Amino acid sequence: MSVYLYPCKHQTDKTVVLSSGLGGHAHFWQPQIEALTEHFQVLCYDQEGVFADSPQLPDGYSMLHLAEQLAEILQQNKLHACHFIGHALGGFIGLELAKHYPELVDKLVLINAWDQLDAHTQKCFQARTALLQHAGIEAYVRAQALFLYPPAWISAHATSLQAQEDKMIASFAPIENVLKRLNALQQYRPAITASEIENQTLVIVNQDDFLVPWQRGFELAKLIKHAELELLTSGAHASTVTQMASVNDILIKFLNQA
Repeated sequence: MSVYLYPCKHQTDKTVVLSSGLGGHAHFWQPQIEALTEHFQVLCYDQEGVFADSPQLPDGYSMLHLAEQLAEILQQNKLHACHFIGHALGGFIGLELAKHYPELVDKLVLINAWDQLDAHTQKCFQARTALLQHAGIEAYVRAQALFLYPPAWISAHATSLQAQEDKMIASFAPIENVLKRLNALQQYRPAITASEIENQTLVIVNQDDFLVPWQRGFELAKLIKHAELELLTSGAHASTVTQMASVNDILIKFLNQA
């Protein structure tokens, strides 16, 4: 697990932790680093088991495992009461971290997460699993953009997107690891933990998210005692990439408010 610590460009004592979704790679957050380091020190990290040379993940792998690993990273870096931003699976890591290690988390931001697994999302995961198991790694990676980005964005970024996919295929994690991470994500019950969270929380959802119906994020926000909802009309599941400027502004405003 690689950890990347970006210093704030100005003096600050606050750190923002960024946790990626199913892919688990720190580079997912590159569109946020420049903006966030104007205000905060930023820590992002590669999650366990997401590269070609990664060891096999244990049976029973869960969101709690992922939260415990992040807690260890923060403690090793002597970081406490950090703001936390997580995308989908990464958001669930934040929920578990706030529950089990409350001293490590201040504000929470959950992007395109859900209260319970929607039947539509389940079908998407089933399709992705079938692609990986029966059509192979390349088919799985090439199809991923359909679940993450708006059609117009894919059309406009076809060349760079293919180059990114080529790199992903070359460094793809062991299939068994991907399946265990998918299983952990599908088995997680966010509603149970969300109702116990006391942190000031922002839930960001996208109306055009193809993977996760935005209503599931709305229901998640209702379960968290001190949560507010930000509904974006466009950007799809990976709006941190496709609507970078708007999302960055929302993040900074929320994290800086008293």
